[in-house]
Amino acid sequence: MLTAHGVTHPGKVRKTNEDGFLVEPSLGLFIVADGMGGHNAGEVASALALDAIRGFLARSAEGRDFTWPYGIDPRLSFHGNRLMTAVKLANRRVFKAGESRDDYAGLGTTIVAALIEDGQLAYTGVGDSRIYVLAAGTLDQITVDDSWAATVAPGEGAAASNSMRHVLTNAIGARDEIDMEVNERALAAGDTLLFCSDGLHGALDADAIARELGSSDPVATIADELVRQALEKDGGDNITALVLRWTGEGAP
Repeated sequence: MLTAHGVTHPGKVRKTNEDGFLVEPSLGLFIVADGMGGHNAGEVASALALDAIRGFLARSAEGRDFTWPYGIDPRLSFHGNRLMTAVKLANRRVFKAGESRDDYAGLGTTIVAALIEDGQLAYTGVGDSRIYVLAAGTLDQITVDDSWAATVAPGEGAAASNSMRHVLTNAIGARDEIDMEVNERALAAGDTLLFCSDGLHGALDADAIARELGSSDPVATIADELVRQALEKDGGDNITALVLRWTGEGAP
């Protein structure tokens, strides 16, 4: 059985919450998005991406005829290919929206998204939102940040990394075609997952995240507590936490 709960907060500084999340148990779909762009267009970007991903996955789950506009990756399962196609369609939709209006200049969003069925997890990340998994007491960040600090200049020193840490090297809608990877893994009973925007992982270190994910509290309590702690520590950005716990076989 899978339980899930998401919480989002605008933070202490920003008037608009450009983060968004989606919990769709009937599809096994879970997403966190962190939008960006001029004139509060970030909330438009995140909403467009969530809608596009959900739309394709709903159509393809119903077994109706549908096309694979980006082809098939033979290394991935059927659900992994569905997720890959859905995110690439979302990229195209956000990119076209960004070209349609001057006040949408810079329109884009990060995405972490997963499909879960029968304990099998297909997941992807674009940008610097993250997915963590706490398994057997060990916390792993299973997505890789698409950021300057993580990919262009790792190890160049704390000062350089801090000054550039928010510069993204990849985002949904930044260009017409997107580089991305979908990975897959099996879940074990008791595994707990966190999908979060950088407003959360930028405020809380790995120890704090592991401590909360390791709690026996319900996932709703854990998500609320993670957001509360991030607000207390920082709160300068929008904050989103989506917590999932896999307890074994069964319906979500």
